[in-house]
Amino acid sequence: MTTIIIVIVLAVIVIGYFISTQRALVNLDELCKNALSQIEVQLNSRWDALLALAKMAAQYSKHESETLIKVIQQRRGEQANTPAAVNEQQGALQQVMGRLIAIGEAYPDLKAADLFKETQGGVKEYEENVRMSRMIYNDTATKMNRMVRQWPSSIVASMLHFDLKDYLKVDSEEKKQYPNLDEAFKN
Repeated sequence: MTTIIIVIVLAVIVIGYFISTQRALVNLDELCKNALSQIEVQLNSRWDALLALAKMAAQYSKHESETLIKVIQQRRGEQANTPAAVNEQQGALQQVMGRLIAIGEAYPDLKAADLFKETQGGVKEYEENVRMSRMIYNDTATKMNRMVRQWPSSIVASMLHFDLKDYLKVDSEEKKQYPNLDEAFKN
């Protein structure tokens, strides 16, 4: 009788652990998905702000800004629901921002326009939001990856097909070359 009670208690403990670990893994997986969704929203907001900057620049440099507007309109609707897609969007944003800065440098009146400065400030705010969202995603991915890799939760994770999450990365060379918006649009 004592053996049966011990077996039942151990079974309850194992089942309880399995259920709680599964719930924690699902929670972390959903948090990772949510964080990627937040990044996608912020990236689209940045594209919208860049589109506004490009339209303002259109008054000064018609050909260049029309090209930028077309690129932005094509890019802003793209999905950024994986770390690779987020990194691709980041690279495209950096290219467009570099071209907008070049237009701003070529036309000092554009740099001095209040609306241009305000919109540029909005872009900077969205950049900060994306940075924070990226940090949240990477923190959540770290927690998920720990559970997937550490024993005994790794057993439950492998049984339920939970995989490691990719991290969002920033190319250090690109980051060094990323334009400083404050300097580029100073009076």
